[in-house]
Amino acid sequence: MGLNIGFVSLGCNKNLCDTENMLGLLAEDGFGITADVENADIIVVNTCGFIESAQQESIDAILEMAQYKDKKCKLLVVCGCLAQRFHKEIKDELPEVDVIVGTTAFDEIALAIKEGLDGKKPQFIYDIDKDVAENLPRIRTTPNYVAYLKIAEGCDNCCTYCAIPYIRGKYRSRSEEAVLAEAQALAQDGVRELIVVAQDTTRYGIDLYGEKRISPLLRKLCRIDGIEWVRVHYSYPEEIDDELIKTIRDEKKIVKYLDIPVQHGSSTVLKRMGRRTSREKLEELIEKLRAEIPNVTLRTSIITGFPGETEEEFSELCDFLQTVRFDRVGVFAYSKEDGTPAAKMKNQIPDEIKEARRDVVMQLSQKISLERNESMIGKTVTVITEGFEDNLYYGRSGGESIEIDPKIYFGAHRELNAGDFAEVMIKSCDVYDLCGEETERMD
Repeated sequence: MGLNIGFVSLGCNKNLCDTENMLGLLAEDGFGITADVENADIIVVNTCGFIESAQQESIDAILEMAQYKDKKCKLLVVCGCLAQRFHKEIKDELPEVDVIVGTTAFDEIALAIKEGLDGKKPQFIYDIDKDVAENLPRIRTTPNYVAYLKIAEGCDNCCTYCAIPYIRGKYRSRSEEAVLAEAQALAQDGVRELIVVAQDTTRYGIDLYGEKRISPLLRKLCRIDGIEWVRVHYSYPEEIDDELIKTIRDEKKIVKYLDIPVQHGSSTVLKRMGRRTSREKLEELIEKLRAEIPNVTLRTSIITGFPGETEEEFSELCDFLQTVRFDRVGVFAYSKEDGTPAAKMKNQIPDEIKEARRDVVMQLSQKISLERNESMIGKTVTVITEGFEDNLYYGRSGGESIEIDPKIYFGAHRELNAGDFAEVMIKSCDVYDLCGEETERMD
C-alpha cells in the first residue's frame, strides 16, 4: 500500500497491548510502520481517558499530531479510552480528527483507516462488553526481553471513583488457550520476563470457567521454556486467596512481587470507595503475604482527597502506611470523573487540599523507601540487565517492575547485553535507586 503509519500510545500497559496488536494488524495488512511521526502518512493516537490529567494529556497529543496534517500526514486517527468515552465530543470539537475507534473496535483498525482514506469520517464505536478479540498479530514496542501479557478486559469491581467499567466494560477473561499460545509465541521471540496484566488479575477465569483460574494459569506460564520471570500486576486485595499466595510462593519463576492497589487505609473511606475490605483486613492480608512469601515486594496505589475525606481519615491513612510500610507507593490526588458515583458525593475536597495531602503521603513514602533501600545494602539480588550509562549497567531485580519502579545500577567485569541476568551485591542507595557490583557470572 506504500503508506507509513506512526503511533503515539498513551496510558497504561493494557492500552499498550492494544497498540501492539494494532501495529501487528496494520503491518499484516500491508501498511508500513514508522517510529518517526513527522514522516508518517497516517498518525494513530491511542489515548487514555481514565482521569482528568490523562484526558488532557491525550487531547494535547491529538492537537500536537494534528499539526502534521499541514505537512505529510493525510489522516489522523484517535482510538482507545478517550475515543470510547468522548467520541461525540471529539467529533464535534476536534475536526482535525478523521477516524475514531473505540476500545472494543481496535481489531478493525485497518478497515477504519481504509474508510478514512476513502474520504469518510468513520466512527467505530461498539458495545463496551463486546467479546475480546483473540489470536491477533502483535508487534512489540517493549525491549525484546520483556512483554506484557493481557489476560482480561474490563472490570467488575465498580469502585465508586473509577470510570473503567464505563469505558472498558464488564470483566471478560481471555481463554486460557489463547493466553498460553501468545505466551509461547513471546517466549519463542526471545521474551524472558512476562508481566501479567488486567484491570484485576485475581478475577481471571471466573466469567469463563465459573471459578478463579489465575493460579492454574500462572503455573502453566511457568512451564514455558525460555520464560525466566513471571510478574503479576494489579491484584485486588479483596480477591487474593490462599491458592494465589501459595502459587507465588512455590513457583520459582514467579518473582516475589505483587502490585496491590489498596487506594486508602481508612475503613470509612474504603467503604465510600466501594471497596469490599477494611483497614483491619488489609493489615491481616499484608502480614500474611509477608509471612508466607519471604522477601516479597509489595507495591500499591493511594488516592488522597477522596470526597468527604476528613483530617482524621487522612491521619488514619498515614498511620496505616506507617504500619504496613509498602515497598513501593504511587500516590494520586482524587480526580472527579463524570458518571461515577463518587462524582455525585457531597463534600468534594478542594484541589489544594487533595494535592497537599498527596505531597504528605509522597514524603512519607520516600522516607520508608530510603529505609527499605538501606536495609538492602549487603544483600545480593538477581538483576535483569536493561542498559548501560555513565560506566554502569542498570537493570531491575524481582522487586522492581519496568517503567514504574526504581533501577539498580551496577558494575560488571564482563560485557552484558539487555536481557542478561547478573548477581549483584547492593553497596549503596538513595531514596529510590540502588547501586552495587556483580558478584558472579550467571549462565
